[in-house]
Amino acid sequence: MSALGSGATLEELTQRAKTIRRHVVDMVTRSKSSHVGTCLSMVDALTVLYFRILRIDPARPEDPDRDRFVLSKAHGSAALYATLAERGFFSTEVLTRYYVDGGTLPGHLDREAAPGVETSGGSLGHGLSIGVGMALAQQMDSRPGRVFVLVGDGECNEGSIWEAAMLAPQLKLTNLTTLVDYNQIQSLGRTNDIINQRNLSERWRSFGWDARDVDGHNLAALEDVLSAPPTDRPRALILHTVKGKGVSFMEDKLLWHYRSPNEAEYAQAMKELQ
Repeated sequence: MSALGSGATLEELTQRAKTIRRHVVDMVTRSKSSHVGTCLSMVDALTVLYFRILRIDPARPEDPDRDRFVLSKAHGSAALYATLAERGFFSTEVLTRYYVDGGTLPGHLDREAAPGVETSGGSLGHGLSIGVGMALAQQMDSRPGRVFVLVGDGECNEGSIWEAAMLAPQLKLTNLTTLVDYNQIQSLGRTNDIINQRNLSERWRSFGWDARDVDGHNLAALEDVLSAPPTDRPRALILHTVKGKGVSFMEDKLLWHYRSPNEAEYAQAMKELQ
């Protein structure tokens, strides 16, 4: 297994992220579906994880010693499918079957839909508990695989997130990293207007995690913090991101939680992502 998806330079990694964003915009427009904003905010984290950090082999997606990635905010599935395709788990042609009649890639993640998808998901708040179970199993089996879970900041309204957050330090799951996509917008408004989470890293630390804030669009910073040696606690990374990142008229706009681009918007978005 390779920890580095390729020997790509930072510039090449930046271009890879743009390619993944183009896939996302194309998939959401083609299917007339939602959640393009939430997909775009996490693309940089996915790019660094899959092309720099995760010890995975697309030819052996079920390797028991692999690292595992759980996308808890599973409505952002288009971003994960696009990343997996770019990483070589399946052909990019499969992305045309996203969320369409007769397609094979459902709007919410299905573990059986494509290689590389570790968990099914839909209802929010479950992914971290699944990740805790995976990390515990890896430790009990003395396997080297690490577990990375990406949750949304709005998803942190869910009590089940904090039940899992309480348990992980008690179990000393040093092989577990949680990434919070802190784009500050959830389905019906600004996240901090609905439930104030301005002190997210402090909250995670109070639960016993090694919590750090990082620019969620700075590829070098993401690689540095994700590749840092483990501590004696599970790690929580608060990714400060922008909803709709990369497309000017989508950035930091609630509208793009549920709307899909029209023809003119699609053309403008693809132009910006060249």
